[in-house]
Amino acid sequence: MSPMPATPTATLRPELRAVNLAELLSQTARRLPDAEAIVSGRVRITWRELDERVDAAAGALRAQGIGHGDPVLVHSPNQIELIQAMFAIWRVGAVFAPTNYRLAPPETAELAELIRPAAVICHVDYPAHADAAGTAGQPRAGIWWTGAGSDARSGLWTLPPAEAQPNEPVRTGDHAWYFFTSGTSGRSKAAVLTHDQMGFVVTNHLCDLLPALSELDAQVVVAPLSHGAGIHLLPQVARGAKTVLPEAASLDPAEIWRLVQTERVTNMFTVPTILKRLAEAPETTEYDLSSLRYVIYAGAPMYRADQERARAALGDVLVQYYGLGEVTGNITVLPPSEHGRHVPAGIEFGTCGRPRTGIQISVQQEDGVECGPGVQGEICVAGPAVFAGYLNNQAANEGAFRDGWFRTGDLGLVDDGGYLYVTGRASDMFISGGSNIYPREIEEKLLRHPAISEVAVVGMPDARWGEVGVAVLVTDSGQELDEAELRAWLHERVARYKVPKRFVRWESIPKSGYGKIVKRTIRDALLRENGAGDARSASG
Repeated sequence: MSPMPATPTATLRPELRAVNLAELLSQTARRLPDAEAIVSGRVRITWRELDERVDAAAGALRAQGIGHGDPVLVHSPNQIELIQAMFAIWRVGAVFAPTNYRLAPPETAELAELIRPAAVICHVDYPAHADAAGTAGQPRAGIWWTGAGSDARSGLWTLPPAEAQPNEPVRTGDHAWYFFTSGTSGRSKAAVLTHDQMGFVVTNHLCDLLPALSELDAQVVVAPLSHGAGIHLLPQVARGAKTVLPEAASLDPAEIWRLVQTERVTNMFTVPTILKRLAEAPETTEYDLSSLRYVIYAGAPMYRADQERARAALGDVLVQYYGLGEVTGNITVLPPSEHGRHVPAGIEFGTCGRPRTGIQISVQQEDGVECGPGVQGEICVAGPAVFAGYLNNQAANEGAFRDGWFRTGDLGLVDDGGYLYVTGRASDMFISGGSNIYPREIEEKLLRHPAISEVAVVGMPDARWGEVGVAVLVTDSGQELDEAELRAWLHERVARYKVPKRFVRWESIPKSGYGKIVKRTIRDALLRENGAGDARSASG
């Protein structure tokens, strides 16, 4: 009789070293010291120069006692010093906690209260935000300033450094980034992203989103580096691709397309609302965009009509991915070659792609049982890109996971080939007269109307039906809408019970600082307009 196998011990290997994210910069600076790293207006710095700037900031942070595991809140628009701060924070083993600079001071204070930063780094143009964060977070190392004139107020950016700064050793599970949720459905949370998890994310981005990226490539930044654009920066650093920072304070399509031509930009990260503006801008035809290989968009589902217009304007360069901050953008990918993929019968909108490499998707019923192909349920995810949990929020963690799966809160279905279709947020669904109504289906149809450029459908309280649909519309310039004609047009395309009971025309639809349509904000505005009951009709 053969001997019984040995019983495995509880610990098969010692605690593992992880790779500090600052090592991405260190390796590229050694390999490509004289290649351009960042371009911002007339300023052009090499990888060696960026690494030296990071050393200077890291030395200043260490001198103030900032080190392993210390959160550092950063409030800044896109600029070289933000990138410098990011890698300096990692170099000393601290945790990068960037806010969206468009937040109001009380919102910044809320985030500081949540993470209790050891230091706050703030652009000089936002003193009220620094004061709010300092009061709420009580950082022991105080406020550090960036931006014009900041050298007189802080030693953080002084060059050259006294000596090279080593990358602090980190272990598996060590916190790297507190990725703040947008707070569109309530109080913001901090998703904990770790060094080892982010190492997988960078590798996955290079594998699935940006194959063959190299030092010959360049990206232009069109979204805040505090969120998805910051994640997208990391594979550029890993491969030595140049990053171009626009000078305009807000999105300027003419500047973006000019930079694509002059800097031979090959890739960019956007969200659907930004991509829509860029693709529909007249400057699209005025500049040479032939260098573009990957125009990546994520952050929210893109309506099929908008997707088709962008593809027609830019060619087969669109790359869609679906991924929440909690999964760091790593759920699905739809590469350029699959943007024309056939949509199965009965599905009203396009797919957001197939599972990313190393990621598993499960569409589940409320009891956790997996749905079959074509059956709608909640999208759940497993894999190395899933975050470690929410900081200091056990209740949220318990609600976010079930049997090891991360519950996205999004509704969707998969087809026979495993491609995913996001049908909407579970929180967006409303019940009218006992029937479940999913806004995205209606929004997709309304965007096919030639006069409509943007739309959001929300459920609003109603004494008779419980809730009714209200469609908020933005029309193309000079276009008029007749409500009776619009209703008749929509009746031909969706069941009568799904047709919104009211149509409201606005000049613009409110969006978050990350370019997402914020339905909670829309509901609040409609309620202020007498509960939408007396709101203007689409005919004005």
